[in-house]
Amino acid sequence: MRIQTIGFRQRKSIDGPYATPMVNVRMSNSVSNVSPIPEARATVQSLRSSQIREVANAGIGLPNVLPFWFGESDRVTPSFIRDAAMAALADGATFYTHNLGIEPLRAALARYVSGLHGATALDHVAVTSAGVNALMLATQLIVEAGDRVVEVTPLWPNLVEMPRILGAHVETVPLRYGRNGWSLDLDELLAALTPDTRMLMVNSPNNPTGWVMSRDDQRAVLDHCRRHGIWIIADEVYERLYYGAELALNEIGSRVAPSFLDLAARDERVICVNSFSKAWLMTGWRLGWMIAPSALMDDLCKLVEYNTSCAPSFVQRAGIAAVEQGETLIRTLTRDLHASRDHLLHALSRMPDVDVKAPAGAMYLFFSLPGATDSLALCKSLVRDAGLGLAPGSAFGPEGEGFVRWCYACDRTRLNTGLDRLTRFLKAG
Repeated sequence: MRIQTIGFRQRKSIDGPYATPMVNVRMSNSVSNVSPIPEARATVQSLRSSQIREVANAGIGLPNVLPFWFGESDRVTPSFIRDAAMAALADGATFYTHNLGIEPLRAALARYVSGLHGATALDHVAVTSAGVNALMLATQLIVEAGDRVVEVTPLWPNLVEMPRILGAHVETVPLRYGRNGWSLDLDELLAALTPDTRMLMVNSPNNPTGWVMSRDDQRAVLDHCRRHGIWIIADEVYERLYYGAELALNEIGSRVAPSFLDLAARDERVICVNSFSKAWLMTGWRLGWMIAPSALMDDLCKLVEYNTSCAPSFVQRAGIAAVEQGETLIRTLTRDLHASRDHLLHALSRMPDVDVKAPAGAMYLFFSLPGATDSLALCKSLVRDAGLGLAPGSAFGPEGEGFVRWCYACDRTRLNTGLDRLTRFLKAG
């Protein structure tokens, strides 16, 4: 069927004259080429399904499966954060807020970020409905269809697919695995960041490998991107879950991974994204933020309005409590995660033909098992035959094939039970 606009006529209305199209519908005698089945647009159909979710779905409903596949602690959100949310609900905090978040939370985040990474004003802070929402908003702010985006992989699959949803071309620079674990070839990355590149997406500390970009590499990348006008979007959600020796100087006096915020002026082409999910044990609350140039905020308001309008008001109130009262929580959590990492690392390194290295950050061990050429099939077999739920390395890109990811953000008893199951599985061959 073809619809043709033939002409315009003037009509009067209470608001004045408008040019109204006169539409004449002509039906073609030919058979329409429309599919009888409703379909999503081609770009969406081409997105990869989550292999992590595929493994998890294979385990749902099976008895006695130990899930280590998601990036989530087994600890509930602390009571002081939950109490703040309940108090906010009791106060009637159930209405829309400003697109960029309530001012008390933005101010609290500005103080928090200033303590870690240097002076940060409120007008550079935007609150979002989770870190993943902040990453998508940042990508929507910067990327047009046809743009060239460079990403360092292996990488959480959501970050790879976001630019593709918008029609961008994604090129990857792989980390290299060697005797000392995962490392970046800086020259390879800089060569990939050509003048026609619109954006670099980097996740450090990295999910799944635990790799952390060094301060020197960040400085070199930032200088290069400045020269060529390339945007940097930095996913720094795991910055507080850091075990490395290189410590950023900060007023809080606590461990924090190197950040582009330590080096970049706040109005440069740098957007740093963070979340309450990991360090404050708030995965289900869906609250995050970004630090971005103030010149972007008016346009960001529009995008937030057309995406989610705002983060829930009572959740934002809980976020204030988390930021202002949560430092002891973060230090305790990081200490416990460090101990769990070392415990799991020691046990895995004693297993025959298991190749594992200590990550500098995040909450995962990314390791290879003997004969693991198809990590998705291996993880499904582990679920079915051992009751052990791990994430397949192939979910994080081709560089992750042959590896599996184990989230160790859980109690020691559960880790030991998982280790026993893996040992029996490997012995059974």
